[in-house]
Amino acid sequence: MKPFLDENFLLQNKTAEKLYHNFAKPLPIIDYHNHLIPEQIANNTQFANISQVWLYGDHYKWRAMRANGVNEKYITGVGSDYEKFEKWAETVPYTLRNPLYHWTHLELQRYFGITDLLSGKTAQKIYDECSAKLQTPEYSVRGLLAKMNVEAVCTTDDPLDSLNFHQQLAREGANLKMLPAFRPDKAMNSDDVTALNEYIDKLESVVDKTISNFQDYIDALKSRHDYFADNGCSVSDHGLEQIYAEDYTEAEISSIFDKIRSKQHISHEENLKFKSAMLVYFAEWDHEKGWVQQYHLGALRNNNARMLRQLGPDTGWDSMGDFSQARMLSKFLNRLDNQDKLAKTIIYNLNPADNELIATMIGNFNDGSVAGKIQFGSAWWFLDQKDGMIKQLNALSNMGLLSRLVGMLTDSRSFLSFPRHEYFRRIVCNLFGEDIENGELPNDLEWVGKIVQDISYFNAKNYFKF
Repeated sequence: MKPFLDENFLLQNKTAEKLYHNFAKPLPIIDYHNHLIPEQIANNTQFANISQVWLYGDHYKWRAMRANGVNEKYITGVGSDYEKFEKWAETVPYTLRNPLYHWTHLELQRYFGITDLLSGKTAQKIYDECSAKLQTPEYSVRGLLAKMNVEAVCTTDDPLDSLNFHQQLAREGANLKMLPAFRPDKAMNSDDVTALNEYIDKLESVVDKTISNFQDYIDALKSRHDYFADNGCSVSDHGLEQIYAEDYTEAEISSIFDKIRSKQHISHEENLKFKSAMLVYFAEWDHEKGWVQQYHLGALRNNNARMLRQLGPDTGWDSMGDFSQARMLSKFLNRLDNQDKLAKTIIYNLNPADNELIATMIGNFNDGSVAGKIQFGSAWWFLDQKDGMIKQLNALSNMGLLSRLVGMLTDSRSFLSFPRHEYFRRIVCNLFGEDIENGELPNDLEWVGKIVQDISYFNAKNYFKF
C-alpha cells in the first residue's frame, strides 16, 4: 500500500517517477489565466490568517461546505475567520474522492510543510501554525508565489480597469511578471440592457468622451484595448455559454445599439446579432496585435435565483451547461480565418461530452503558421481534477498533438492554488509513463522528457512570449 500524498503521489510506475522528478518538477510556472487580485500582488499583501488566503472567494470549498450541511453564516456570512476554518476542517474528511481532498492536503504540505490530515480535531493546531507563518515576510503574497516558483501570472481584467497595480509592479522591476488579460464580457452583455447602459456610461467617464452611437462605442473600446496593449497585455479572455456567430450587417448593429442606449427592448435575434458583432471586433483587434484569445465555453451560471439575490454572482451557484457548440464555433473561427484575422486561440470546454468535438475543431484551423496555433485548453473548472484532466489529455492525444499543449493554469482566486500545476504535471507524467511501461511508446526518456517539459512550461513560454 502506497502512503498518502508521498513524493510519488499519482505516479504509478518507475518511468512516471523519473519523468516527473527529473523533467517536470524543477520547472517554473507560467499561470496565464487566473482571477488573482492585482492589488494584493502589487502591495505584497500579508494575510492575517489562513482563512483569509484560503477560504475567501473560494466557491469550490463553499459548495462542499453547503453540501455537508454547513450554515451560510460560516461560509460567506458573519462567522469569524476561525469558525469558518473550523467548519471547513470538519468538512474535509467528507470530501474523500473529491479533488478538494487532494488539493487541501497538497497545499498544506507545499506551502506550510504540514502533513497532518485536516479535520475538526486538527483544525486549531493547523490554523494556528499556518496563521503564524502567514505573519512572516516569506509568507507574503509574493513569498507564496515564490515558493511555487511562479514566473508569470495573467490576471483577468475588465476594459474599464485602470491597471494601476500592474503599472506599480512594473515600475518596481520585480522578478515576478504580472500582466493583464482583456476580459470584455460586460461590454457585450446585451442580455441586460440596463446593466449594459450603466457600463457604457462608465466607459464614457473612463475615456472622457461621449458615446452617442455604435461607432463611438467601438472606438472607445478599441482605445481601451490599445491601453491594455501599452501596459503589457497580450491576452484576451471571454467567459461564454457558447460562441455567437449570427449573420449581421453594420446597419443592423448600429440600430440595435441605438435601441440599447434608448433602453428599448431588443429581441432575442437582435441580442445574438449584437453579441456576434462584438466578438468579431474583439477578435480582429486581438489578431491585429498578435494577442492570444481565450474562450471559456459551457458554463450555466447563476442557477439559484434566491442565492444570487442574497450573495451575487461567482459565489458557487454555477454548473456545466449542455449548449450546442460545434456549428457556431466553426462559423466564428471560419469567418476570422477566411479574412486572415484569426489570432492564436485557446478554447476551454466545460462539458466532457464535447471534448472530442473541441479536439477535432481545433484541427480545422491549425494552418501551420504557428505550432499549436489553435489550442484545446486544459481541463477547466469542474473538470480540472484527475478524471477530467485525463479525459481532456486523451481526447487531445487522439485527435491532435498533446505535445503542443500549452499546459495548465489555475483559473483561481487563491494564492494557495498553484499546486494544481504540480497535480497536472504528475498526471501527464503518469500517462506517458504508463504508455512506455506498456510498450505503447518507446523507452526514450530524453525525448519523452523533453515533451513533458514542453507541456509543463516551454510551450506556454514560446506561445505567449511574455
